[in-house]
Amino acid sequence: MIKKILSWLFLALILCFMYVPILVLIVYSFTDSTIIGNWNGFSFNLYVKLFTEERISKMLFNTVSLAIIAAFLSTVLGTLGAIGLYYSKGKFGKCIKGASSISVINAEIVTAISLALVFSLIAFGKTYFSLIIGHMVLCTPFVVLSVTPKLKQMDSSMYEAALDLGASPAKALFKVVLPEILPGIFSGFMLAITLSLDDYIVTAFTKPVTFDTISTYVYNAVKNQAKSELPALRALSAIIFVIMIIVVVVMNIRANKKTEEIR
Repeated sequence: MIKKILSWLFLALILCFMYVPILVLIVYSFTDSTIIGNWNGFSFNLYVKLFTEERISKMLFNTVSLAIIAAFLSTVLGTLGAIGLYYSKGKFGKCIKGASSISVINAEIVTAISLALVFSLIAFGKTYFSLIIGHMVLCTPFVVLSVTPKLKQMDSSMYEAALDLGASPAKALFKVVLPEILPGIFSGFMLAITLSLDDYIVTAFTKPVTFDTISTYVYNAVKNQAKSELPALRALSAIIFVIMIIVVVVMNIRANKKTEEIR
């Protein structure tokens, strides 16, 4: 009994350590005080500022549009790459599979510096295109990791059967393979969006000077001690946290429904 109580207390301490700071941030997003700890009365001023101030609105649009574009392109490339790796045979296939996992465990700062050096060597510079490429390099390996398990769960004979029945390779891919691995593709897409939204290092090394995302905006605001801008970021953090909670709850409900249907 004592062991069970201690385990629950330990779990509660971990949860408090993780979520109490976020809850405090959410509470103080409903006051326009510049310092957390000073309560100036309940208000939605920070949320109004978040969507009315031009610089912040532009930063939000940049972040969301970049994440969607990079995630979409990474999902397409990662899905095709996962299918190619799955059907590759021999020593060459094993080498490619091993090389594809290096980028996942590689330090992000190494990736960022490498991309910056490559773009400078080809006189490409820091543009929106280099930023998209950088985020694709970051996200694509994780899409491959999400899609590969679904390919392994799929009955490989289904693709061969479709070919035997007269389907072209492209038609068999779209009619047989892709529907079977669609949950993995969706998971990879969501993971790519999360990685893109959260990234700072690759973004800082590849973005144009005039382009800001949430991560670079927050860093610059803290670095320059822009106290007038920092409070609005509390409202932004609260919105992001609530959206993530809703997404997780919806995905868990759907997963539970599918489990019940299978049973």
